[in-house]
Formats: sequence, structure tokens, C-alpha cells
Amino acid sequence: MSDDSFDLVIIGAGPGGYVCALRAAQLGLKTACIDKRGEPGGTCLNVGCIPSKALLHASQVFAEAQHAGDMGIKLGSVKLDLEKMMGYKQSGIDGNTQGVSFLLKKNKVEEIKGAATLTAPGKMDVALLDGGTRQVSAKNIVIATGSEVTPLPGIEIDEDRIVSSTGALSFDAVPKHLAIVGAGIIGLELGSVWRRLGAEVTVVEYLDRITPGVDADLAKNFQRVLKKQGIQFKLGKKVTGAKALKASAKLTLVPASSSGSGDAEEETLTADRVLVSIGRRPFTQGLGLEAVGVTRDGAGRIETDAHFKTNVDGIYAIGDVIAGPMLAHKAEDEGVALAEHLAGKPSHVNYDVIPGVIYTAPEVAWVGKSEEELKDAGIEYKVGKFPFTANGRAKVNGTTDGFVKILADAATDKVLGVHILGAQAGDMIAEAAVAMEFSASAEDIARTCHAHPTLTEAVKEAALAVDGRALHM
Repeated sequence: MSDDSFDLVIIGAGPGGYVCALRAAQLGLKTACIDKRGEPGGTCLNVGCIPSKALLHASQVFAEAQHAGDMGIKLGSVKLDLEKMMGYKQSGIDGNTQGVSFLLKKNKVEEIKGAATLTAPGKMDVALLDGGTRQVSAKNIVIATGSEVTPLPGIEIDEDRIVSSTGALSFDAVPKHLAIVGAGIIGLELGSVWRRLGAEVTVVEYLDRITPGVDADLAKNFQRVLKKQGIQFKLGKKVTGAKALKASAKLTLVPASSSGSGDAEEETLTADRVLVSIGRRPFTQGLGLEAVGVTRDGAGRIETDAHFKTNVDGIYAIGDVIAGPMLAHKAEDEGVALAEHLAGKPSHVNYDVIPGVIYTAPEVAWVGKSEEELKDAGIEYKVGKFPFTANGRAKVNGTTDGFVKILADAATDKVLGVHILGAQAGDMIAEAAVAMEFSASAEDIARTCHAHPTLTEAVKEAALAVDGRALHM
């Protein structure tokens, strides 16, 4: 076997790709990981979840510092050094990407920096970042190239006045007014960052609700909290045009119900910056998929079987390029499962128990089915709900916004879904995921001792509430 021949080559070094490479190497497969970015970690570590969480944390500390006097802490005037905050963000990115490079090297995974193009099943050309082309072959190839920003027709993203999430992570000044097109997870997270730092924020959404796909009860209460924080919403509005000006950008809006006949009431929205955040789409361009015959569905996702195999022998796909939620942890689980499958071991991903989190303050987290999904499926269920206003730890912390809601099968009491709006919801949802992975009942959670005083007691109380016996309300 030559240096250019491998058991497994992964194209893409994001969370799915590099984790797949690490697990494959642990299992004894000669593995390479190819990425054209130059640094591993993909969108998530470089221009996605890691830098956004750095800014979410820093901006929340800034917001909390302004109110520290409420707890008897006198700080004087709290000022923002945005340049230094951006440096803090970059140090977090660098630390994580360097950590991934170390892990790849430690596990003897070869990092190849360049853009790969499939030339035949098991073969590819790599246009190296430092120049030249390298021909690489592998028994098996994994496509893990992730996703990219979904464009809005007729709107040009210049990453100056009209930006994607990448641009919104690197503003050189706090906008006086930030307009966000799309009330999804990314838009609301970044909107909350800049609102805390002083921007006026207006969110424009085509639908009549925010966070499509999230439990409607959760979404309604979440929007109420965001409005209390000063974020404004224009729901049921369609963006028909956007124009970048010298010092601002102008959006043209019409009612979403408009037929486009020209008689709809048109309005304009002017802002310093506009963030277009209407979702992401699979990134599969330039990979040579057509040349080797890999099929994709109508949404551009690579079609795979239960073991992530495409229609072409020896070619697999994981993460954002295939069906399912575009989440880093979903891609990681798929990467591990695929590596184990290729090594001849049993593997499994439970798609019914993949948590979702929105990292605002308060956080929003969920796992399993929403009420709407259960109703659509005709499943009878019981609801247990407990507010953080009745939780002792939340009271003394001043984090009483939100609630825990547990949905359980009406006949068996099996937990079908858990939905949390509140501080540390992203951490608390792990308990629910573990419970559901082991097919726990609401009674199982209710009978489990939870430490006092903790926010997690709200989970226990919600489980008790399923049977109508919550203790603290």
C-alpha cells in the first residue's frame, strides 16, 4: 500500500469528518482527512457554533455586568472593547482547531489540506493549498463536506452591509440597527449577541411564528422573552428586495400572503446591517459526484442507506450533506457509527433522541417529539409542565424565565419529548436524552433523586406534573 492509498478517506474535517477519522484510526484503519479550509473543524469550529458561542458568552457577561449592582457588586462604568472581544472569540477558535489537529496527529490520521474531486470510485484528485495536485485512493470514501448558507433569491450578500452568519460574527462596530431575515436558530442567536451589545434588532420572518420546527408552546414563550429583551419582530413578512447603500441597507417587505400582483402593501426597513439567515443547504459542489454517479434528492442531499452508503459502492456520506437535522452532534454520531460499521462492528444512531439547543439567554432546548408532531401522528399523550418561577435556585439566581415540559405516552407513560426554556437548558436536556435513550417513563424521572437546590429539580417536578402531583406549585 503506497502513501497515497488508504483504507478510509474522509472529505471534510468538520465535526462529522474529523470524528469519523479519529474513530476509524482507533479501530486500526489507515485513514486520511481532506479539507480545503486549511484548518480542521469545518464551519462549526471556524465560523459557526464555536465563535458564536464565544460571542454569546462574552455578550452575556457584558449584559450581566451592567446589572451587577442588583446583587451588591459595584463595578463602575461597564464599557465594551469590541476589538478585544473579537480577539477572545478568535483565541477560542484557534484553541479548538489546534486541538483537533493534535488529535488527528496523535491518532495517526493524515491531514491533507486541499480540495478533493472524485475521479472514479475509490479515487480522487486533491488540489493542494500549497500548490500542486495529489492523487489519492481509498477502499472507502466518506463525503462529510457539511453545508453552506442558503441564499435568498434576488439578494446579494456582500459581507459588508448585507451579511451571512459569517459576516455577523465579525462586525468591526456594533450596528445601530441590525435587521435579520429569518427567525431561525442562527439568526436569533446572533441577534441576541448584538442586542446585548447595544444594537436595535429587528427580525423579519416569512412565517407567522419564530423557530419553525420547535414546539409551538416553547416558541411562543421564547418570543415573549426575546421581545422583553428588546428584539422586535415582523412576522408574516416576505422580503422582496434588498439594496446595499453607502452607510446602510434597505429591505423591501410585503405580507407573506401577497400574491405578488403588485397591490400588496409594501414597506421598507432601513438598517445599518442586514443579516440573511434563512437556513443552510448541503455543500456538494465541485466534488465530482456527478462523474461517479452519486445520487442526490430534490433538496440536494446525498441519498444514503441505513449505514450511510450511497448508491455507489465504497462511497458514503454523513452530516449536513444527508437527511436529518444539520447539527454537529448528529454528524459526530454518524461519523462514529460509520467508522464502526466499516470496521465490522455493530453501530447505531437513534434519530429520535437528538437534542436541539438555541444558545440565547435563556436557552431553549428540546429532544424527541413536539406536541404538534404527536397530534399529527395521532398519539395520545400527557403533559407535565413546571415553571422556573417555582424553582428555588432559579429564584435566587434571577433566572426565572421559562419552564420544563415533558410529554409522555398516555397509555405507557414513556417519555416522548422534553422541551425546556430557561437558563442552562442546553445542559439540562442531556438528562432527558439519556432517559429517552433507555425508554424511561415520566415516573422513572420523577422517582430519581435530584440535588437541591438545582435548576434540574424543574425536570423532576415536570415529570411529577405528568401525573398531576408536582410538589412546588
